[in-house]
Amino acid sequence: MKTSFTQEELKVFLDEKVGLYNQTDFIQTDPIQIPKQFTRKEDIEISAFLISTLAWGNRTAIIKSGERLLEIMNFKPYEYVLNYEEQKHNFVHRTFNSDDLNAFFVSLKRIYEQYNGLEAAFKLHTEIPGIQGRIVSFRDTFTQEPFPHRTQKHVANPQKGSSAKRINMFLRWMVRKDQSGVDFGIWNSIPMSELHLPLDVHTGNVARKLGILTRTQNDWRSVAEIQEQLTQFDSQDPCKYDFALFGLGAFEGFK
Repeated sequence: MKTSFTQEELKVFLDEKVGLYNQTDFIQTDPIQIPKQFTRKEDIEISAFLISTLAWGNRTAIIKSGERLLEIMNFKPYEYVLNYEEQKHNFVHRTFNSDDLNAFFVSLKRIYEQYNGLEAAFKLHTEIPGIQGRIVSFRDTFTQEPFPHRTQKHVANPQKGSSAKRINMFLRWMVRKDQSGVDFGIWNSIPMSELHLPLDVHTGNVARKLGILTRTQNDWRSVAEIQEQLTQFDSQDPCKYDFALFGLGAFEGFK
């Protein structure tokens, strides 16, 4: 496969891959299938936030853990969160355990009581612009005391260099609107132009091979570097190229 492109050729190439992978067939192997089981906004965003938090490692295992979460919530995420009382759960996904899940449910309940939803918790930051600031604002809100210190590692902090892959993926699901039917596009307060790439091993390796990324680390500075390039290709919907970069790496072995 050609790896040396002009800017115009690269845009054409990636647009073609977006068209190939931004399809509902994609859902069959992706954790987004968990929130796709719901139609109410609150059920969608709660289940999407939880499964995106667990989205590292084998995708089959991630989906299995997501199904277990739905069982715990009696397949009624919003109702479960609103009526939640602290308890131990029979749940573990890698380093995310029952104590972490309890802390997440407690914080989700507080956010729905105080903000009437997750969307409002991703408010603009007073000092940090764009999506990075929104993630920091959300993290500050979500991890308020008595949120356990050990559980804070499961909520990305781009101020400390995290690529915030899982939160960026969650935000893509919630915000991005198009005709494909993959992303939900149910949040209107965040413009699609702010969305950043959920940078993972696949997207990072492909981006380096294509010359979109020069940094060797998958950190927030790398996310910002890729964003600058992708915005030149599509200033209104730069995150659509997540489908192209991920598909090339995960399904075509392009790395």
